Amino acid sequence: MLTPATNVGVIGLAWRYNQGYTSAMKTAISIPDQVFEAADRTAKRLGVSRSELYATAVHEFLERHRIEDVSSKLDEVYATNPSGLEEGLKKMQNQSLDKEDW
Repeated sequence: MLTPATNVGVIGLAWRYNQGYTSAMKTAISIPDQVFEAADRTAKRLGVSRSELYATAVHEFLERHRIEDVSSKLDEVYATNPSGLEEGLKKMQNQSLDKEDW
C-alpha cells in the first residue's frame, strides 16, 4: 500500500519519466520488421539512439519535401510568366537592354 510519503516519490518519478530527456513528443509507429532491423543496425553503427535516427530521417524527409514544394510553386509562377517579371517591368528591362552594347 502506498503511503503519502511513497506516493510523493512515485509521483515525482512518474513526472520525471514523462518529461523524458527532451521536450519531444513520444509516439508509437508500425513499420515492417526489415525496416526496423535495418534502422536498428544503422543506429548502432552510427552510435545514435533509434529515436535520434528516426527523428533525423523524418526531419530530412520533411526538408526534402519542403524544398520540392517551394520548387513546384516557383515552377507554377514561371510557367505563367517565364521571366518572372511583371509586364511593365519586363518592358522597361527590354528598353534598357536595347541601349546597351553587348
